Formats: sequence, C-alpha cells, structure tokens
Amino acid sequence: LIISLSVFSMLQNSSSDKNSNQSNDFTLKVEKILSQLSLDEKISLLHGNSKFTISGIKRLGIPEWKMSDGPHGVREEINRDNWEPANWENDYSTYLPTATALAATWNADLAYKFGVVLGREARARDKDVILGPGVNIHRTPLCGRNFEYFSEDPYFSGVMSVPYIKGVQEQDVAACVKHFLLNNQEYERFFVNVIIDERTLREIYLPAFDAAINEGKAISVMSAYNKVDGKWCSENPELLNNILKNEWKFDGVVISDWNGTHSTIEAANAGLDIEMGTEVEEYKNYFFADKLKQAVIDGEVDIQTIDGKVKRILTAMFKTKVFDTNRSKGELITIANFKVAKKVAEEAVVLLKNEKNTLPFNSKNLKTIAVIGENAIAKHAAGGGSSGIKTKYEITPLEGLQNKLNDEINIVFAQGYMATTIFDWQKGVIDTGESVIEKSIELRNEAIEIAKNADVVIIFAGLNHHFDNESVDRENMNLPYNQDELIKEVVKVNPNTVVVLISGSPVDITEWVDETPAIIQGWYAGSEAGNVFADVLFGDVNPSGKLPFTFPKKLEDSPAHVFGEYPGENSTVKYKEGIFVGYRYFDTFDVKPQFAFGHGLSYTNYQYNKVNLNKDQINEEENLNITI
Repeated sequence: LIISLSVFSMLQNSSSDKNSNQSNDFTLKVEKILSQLSLDEKISLLHGNSKFTISGIKRLGIPEWKMSDGPHGVREEINRDNWEPANWENDYSTYLPTATALAATWNADLAYKFGVVLGREARARDKDVILGPGVNIHRTPLCGRNFEYFSEDPYFSGVMSVPYIKGVQEQDVAACVKHFLLNNQEYERFFVNVIIDERTLREIYLPAFDAAINEGKAISVMSAYNKVDGKWCSENPELLNNILKNEWKFDGVVISDWNGTHSTIEAANAGLDIEMGTEVEEYKNYFFADKLKQAVIDGEVDIQTIDGKVKRILTAMFKTKVFDTNRSKGELITIANFKVAKKVAEEAVVLLKNEKNTLPFNSKNLKTIAVIGENAIAKHAAGGGSSGIKTKYEITPLEGLQNKLNDEINIVFAQGYMATTIFDWQKGVIDTGESVIEKSIELRNEAIEIAKNADVVIIFAGLNHHFDNESVDRENMNLPYNQDELIKEVVKVNPNTVVVLISGSPVDITEWVDETPAIIQGWYAGSEAGNVFADVLFGDVNPSGKLPFTFPKKLEDSPAHVFGEYPGENSTVKYKEGIFVGYRYFDTFDVKPQFAFGHGLSYTNYQYNKVNLNKDQINEEENLNITI
C-alpha cells in the first residue's frame, strides 16, 4: 500500500474548471458597463437593498444579485425587509450534513459532490451567492459555531473547502468563504478584539482561506464581525487590502457580515466591497449608500476605489453567468441530491469505541431494543442560526430504526430527559426556562425501567442547536439536561448499552466512557441521519469516519483554556497558545486526549507495519511516498 502525502491533490482534479476557474477575461465587458454607470448607480451596487440582495440596474440589464445562507443547505426565504419567514411553499432544500460531519469523511471527492448539490439547489432557488463554506479554525470546543467549520487543522480545512467551492461554483453560483478572520468564538463576536502574532496568523488561521481563494478560486469572501489587532475586520486594511487583495491577488468581492460594517471612509478605503444587513430604518442610511456618495464628492474616497469595487462585482456576475441565457437552472430536492446527503452521512460516522465487538448488532439475536434520549426523536435541520434550513424530510434515529427493523424486533422508546433551554440566536440570549426537575426525574426513571428489560440499549445523547448555535458559546463541555446521570444509571442496569452522540463538537464523557462498551459520534447528519445510524448499528454500513478535531478529556486540556485566553478579558482575547492549536498542543506537551485527531475505528481489524519513506527530505514541490 502506497500513500502519498500529496493524496489531497485530488481535490485539484475533483472538478473541471469550466466556470469559476476559467481564466476568461471579462475586462472589456465590465469596462463597457462601468462606463455607462452614474455615480448613484455605482453606489447602489455596493450595499443591500433588502436583507439578501443588492440592487439591479434595469436599464442596463443588470439583475439584483441574490445571496443566501447557508453552508449545508439553502436557507428558507425570509421577507425582503425583516427576518420573518416569507412562508413560501417552494423554498425547501436538501438538509446536508454539517461541516464537521463532512470533514469527518476525509473525502475530498465527497466534498466536491456536496458542493455540487448545494450549488445546484441554490440555482434552483434563483440564488447567485451561497454564504459558505465556513473555514474558521476550531480553537475552543465551546465555540457554538464549530459545527459549521471543518476542523482544528488549517491544511485539512483547506483540503475540504477547495472541492466544496469548486462544486458550488461549477453550478454558476458564487461561494462566499467566511468569516475572514479569527471569528473563533461566538461569545462577544460583535466586538471582541483578537491579538495574535504573525507566525500564528500565517501558520494556523490564514492557510484555509488561502487555499479557498488560490486553489478553490472562491469568488467572494465575507469579513468577520470581530476586531483583529484593534481594527474591525470589515475595515482592516492589513487583512482586506494587503493580504487578501495584494498578497493573494484576490480579484473577487469582499462582503461584510450582516450588520458588521462600522464606517464609510475607513471601510471603503480598507477593501470592503459590499455592505450587507446594517440595522437602519432605510437602506439609504447604510454606510455605503448616501454617506459613501458624499465621501466621493468630498474627495475622501477616490472614484477609482468605487470603480474597483464595481468591477469586482460585475466580474463575479460574469463568472457565474448572470447575464447568460445558458446559465444553470439547478435542481431542487432530487433523489440524486438526497443520495449525496446520505453518502456523506454514512462516511461521516465515527466509531469512537467498540469493546467486545458490541457492534454491529445482529438482529437475529435480539427481541427487544430500548431506544432512549430526546435526540432519538429530535430534528435539527431548522436550528443552528443562519444555517438552519427548511427541508422536505429529516429521518430521526427512532424512525430510522423503525424503518430498518419493521416489526422484526420490539422497539421501545423513552425520552429519558427533557431539553429545557430556550435560545434566540439573533439576540444571542440563552434562557434555561422553567424548572422541570420533577418531569426530568420521571423521564429518567422511565428510561431505566425499559432498559432493564431490553436485550440492548441505544442512547441518543449529545447536544442540540440550543448549544451548537450561532451567536452563543457553550459554558462548558458537559452534556446538558443531566444526560450523564441518565447514561450512568442505564449502563448500570444494562451493560449492553451503546451511546450515539449527536453534536458538532466534543463533549465531556469522562463520567461514563469506561463503563460504556460502544460509543459513536454521529454528528448533525442531514436528512438521512436516522436511516444511516440504523445501517451503521446493524452493520450494513461500516463506520469509516475519522475525527476532524481532538476530543479532549476535559475542557481544561484544550490549549485556549490551558493558557487562560478564552473568552478573554475586557473584550480582548490574546491567542497566547500560538501555533499550539488542537493536536499540535496535545502532541507537543504530551497531553492524552479522550480521542485523538483522526481517531476512528471500524468493524474491520487492521494494523500498519513496516513503514518506509522514499526520501529523507523534500521541498515544497516534491511528493513524499510512504510505503506500508
């Protein structure tokens, strides 16, 4: 067996370069349009005229440029001027597994197919820009948005983002890589100031964006909410002009995060191209509306700067065939799209532990299965903040088991605990709600009783989108709703217990990991999640996923917390851990994790031996072959 360290170069061939990667020069067409635009028309292209569009110019045949969340499915339609659902009947989309699940496949070809589905459905919904992927690094397990990001590793994050972007953009949709830069926590994300040294910036936090832009040819980038070294990302000339546009030669569009613009002159001159989502009464009050026009008139922003922004936007439109009659029409919620969602979910499942060959189950040896946990019946598509979607269907774990087993085996269900947290992602507020202690004890006792009489028990535990959610970080790594107590009590009465974790980031399992024979990391696995979990549990799918992050034993083992620099002080966080993020810290300082980066078992036994390298040293242009 020969493994090349350039194995991920397949991402460069995972798609043809027919659209976004073409070197076609649209300069003449863009210049012709630009020459016909008035200052007012130019300015109108630089800010939103609804929650998700910028203005068109009818007299020149320029349509509105339409954007949409999200990174694992096209978001449901909302009203033009507020965040309320539009209540359309045709705004469904395929619920794809989230980014951590996609990363757990370690499959660049699947990332490309994932992107194709996302782009195809975006076009079917008449979108021009999809706001994804998110390539921020997992710095702390507590980040509420980790489920939307690939990994703690910068190289691997780039490896997975590039084919994703190519897949999207081949469908004539612009990908928007986000959030540039250092949006690694949701706590105080709107104003936290990140202090970072140059080496850490370039070795850990820039490479995934670099790959997305220079290899993936991403057409747009979203600036982050936070500050870096004292300057808002949306008006940070070092990030936007120096690194992004000058050093990396990025010729695409820089879009602000929604309500993430703070100035007119500073932002315009620093490299921001489009302002979106600013919370004002009228769109003319945006920083990039009347105020920007006046700044041009007053000579505080050069007209050449405005023209440069307009050129980037028009070029993006040409790259995605906005003006072409043969532009992709897309396809929505097709069988083929759901098959891709299912395939990603299948390859994402990580078998964390499997003592005494507890898994897979043999249905011939079972009469009664106890299924426990609110996550056995919960649906997750609509949650998570801006990435939530409206899907035609989502198979829950309980439904998946029922689909698979029919009436062959008696399936008994107990909720086991009650989720009580209430969360408003736009306000960023968590409310624990009214006390339901008595009800929770009742549900736990019910679960223990059915576990006693079952041949095997499957507990679907973990988190939900009250915790894995935009605008909020978790307070700790603990399982909420007293799930630890539930699991411990169930394992006591029935040692044939399997725990399936539904989450986008690690949780503390130290209280019961030793006593529990089998544990699976299942993720937010998309529309086909329940069917996939059933197939894995009964051996029709061999779990092959690998962790895209380190699973620590306890929060205090994570480097951002070891060095005491999360969540920061006085709205400032210093990345004192430097380059020692994730496994770099655990390996260097010999800290044993619960499960290592890349960990993942299967139902097949194997081992590696006689590892040989073909070279002792390589340069950046060479490949290293490892023979096993």
